[in-house]
Amino acid sequence: MNDTRFALAPSRMQAVLLCTCALLTTLVGCDTGPTTRQLLIENVHVVDPVSGLTENRQVLVEDGSIAAVTDASAQLALNTQVERFDGKGRYLMPGLWDMHVHFIYDPTLTHEMADLFLDYGITSVRDTGGDIAQLADLRSALPSPKPNIYISGPLLDGKFVVYDGTDPSRPPLGTGVAAPGAADATVAALKEAGADFIKIYELVQPETYDALAAAARKRDLPIASHVPLMMTADSAGPLADSMEHLRNIELACASNWQELLAQRQLRIRNFTEGLGYALRAGLHSDQRVPAIKRYDEARCNTVLDTLTSTIQVPTLRLNTVSHLRPFEREDWPAALAQLPEATQMAWQARIDGLKRVLPVDPTFSQWSIFLIERLLARGVPIGAGTDTPIGLGIPGYSLHTELEFLVQGGMTPQQALYAATVTPAEFFRMADTIGRVTQGMRADLVLLGDNPLTDIRHSRSVEAVMLAGEWVRR
Repeated sequence: MNDTRFALAPSRMQAVLLCTCALLTTLVGCDTGPTTRQLLIENVHVVDPVSGLTENRQVLVEDGSIAAVTDASAQLALNTQVERFDGKGRYLMPGLWDMHVHFIYDPTLTHEMADLFLDYGITSVRDTGGDIAQLADLRSALPSPKPNIYISGPLLDGKFVVYDGTDPSRPPLGTGVAAPGAADATVAALKEAGADFIKIYELVQPETYDALAAAARKRDLPIASHVPLMMTADSAGPLADSMEHLRNIELACASNWQELLAQRQLRIRNFTEGLGYALRAGLHSDQRVPAIKRYDEARCNTVLDTLTSTIQVPTLRLNTVSHLRPFEREDWPAALAQLPEATQMAWQARIDGLKRVLPVDPTFSQWSIFLIERLLARGVPIGAGTDTPIGLGIPGYSLHTELEFLVQGGMTPQQALYAATVTPAEFFRMADTIGRVTQGMRADLVLLGDNPLTDIRHSRSVEAVMLAGEWVRR
């Protein structure tokens, strides 16, 4: 027999539930209405780095993420507090990344860079070298809104350190890892201090390079790297997730690469006293152009085919700065004027010096742009970075210049945007959460006045910037 002593009639049950809800509302202030924060961008053209242009869309943002991207006529479930934004005639694309920046390279700019990045639609950056404690503190201390900042800590160098701080014009961005046995503890300490990835530099020995890579893999830290001078791109590259500047690939692509490498290795072994910066600079000066002049396409194809899982961050903007002179662009004065006065004065003195020198050898500049087409042909991924603020790199502004050079080198505008959105997310294994204008992605978005797919220069037509669902520039 069923025991019904504690059963309630339906009407009685409803009354009990209503009273309970009322009591909870009184006690804890619970809200029975909608709690999801919604923002609807209407009548906008969506520029996605994968699917291209889709016209007349509506994009619903909920609690910092993209909840829907639909035709403008589709009916969406909206609450009464939805914020509406009319994007008619405008273009909505993902927030851009700069994959190669240095916040603490120029102290006059350190605390200005975050705002400048947002002004130009850069919502995420990868800081590729500096004191880990200083960078971690800076990331925490910068006021919101600020870009998403990912840090590597110092450049991991060898017995000699290129950026050792000896010259006040070059800050102490690096640290020495003199032997393989020190690699694991070094990487462990960096991760504990807040590093999101590691950066391996040019004077590290091959055995130490291998040990650093293994230590990073053990801790699930991505690896950015220069090609160490004792190695070639095809031996070092496959161990890294990204390689920077296209630097030292020219040696590996030369018909006499073995001879050049042997010369380089002997010189490094015989270097027992002096500055790491001078050692590196001398090798680049003596070998870079001769290697390019001995370019062997078949050999280079073999090298590039080993790099199909290693993102190349060409920093064309930096590689061409002395040859193509960004300060001669029409939009340069206005961009420079946004920097602190101390920065403007120092940079203007450098510009005046560049104007007085004879034309520089354009070989590396031209070769860097030429190599973009070869990377594309061999299926090597490309990421957009600038090395800002090194080499007159205006934060934010320079990323758009980089996109222009990538297109000049052979990329389509859509491929260039992919390099500044999806590829950086892939480096951090976050491509399922950021980098596109699709459902489920973090709502880091940029509203443009013109279509960047018809002319990449339109990426500069920034009218509004959204960071995690909040307008931070309007």
